[in-house]
Amino acid sequence: MMELHTSFTEENYLKAIFKINERTNKAASTNAIAYQISTSAASVTDMLKRLSEKGLINYEKYKGVTLTPGGNRIATNLIRKHRLWEVFLVTKLNFSWEQVHEIAEELEHIKSDSLINRLDNFLGNPRFDPHGDPIPNAEGKFMIRNQTSMDQMLPGTSGVLVGVREHDVPFLEYLNDIKVNIGTEFTILDKIAFDESLKVVIDKEREMQLSREVSRNLLIKRIND
Repeated sequence: MMELHTSFTEENYLKAIFKINERTNKAASTNAIAYQISTSAASVTDMLKRLSEKGLINYEKYKGVTLTPGGNRIATNLIRKHRLWEVFLVTKLNFSWEQVHEIAEELEHIKSDSLINRLDNFLGNPRFDPHGDPIPNAEGKFMIRNQTSMDQMLPGTSGVLVGVREHDVPFLEYLNDIKVNIGTEFTILDKIAFDESLKVVIDKEREMQLSREVSRNLLIKRIND
């Protein structure tokens, strides 16, 4: 079957719809897509009509947007390429995790499947990117991992940081400043009722208080009690 040609902009829309569907577990609204893409609702409506005509989305006015199997395949392939390039940039070129997103946004549009498959093999077929996000395989399948946001953990429990929900540079730089990265171990000492901040021990040696906003963006794999 001939591969449907898609522009960079169309691909970015498909990826945005995928992420909204995944995050909310429901159809993506026009306003949500506009926010994700940083554009106007009118521009989104025009693009949705185009993507619908190409058979890449299911779009009914006022009911939201989901991806067709073809649209889903393009979106997951983009995500695979993006996250593999992030692994390459961090592990092979020594970029830090807050530096790689914008570069990977450009590299993800490279069309060569052969290059991406070789990149995957060269990196040792990683399952997760530097931010802890799962990397889909060539068939578009993601690895599922047991994890919870830190704000849901109870005092006395421990876990290891396996991912971050927020990828904005200021947040990642803040984590750098407090020496927190993938693999950092946390033990919850107490939850403050007033503002739901957490008192924690980091790597069994440093006590710190984290705001609810920070803790809800840290994804933790619990250590067996």
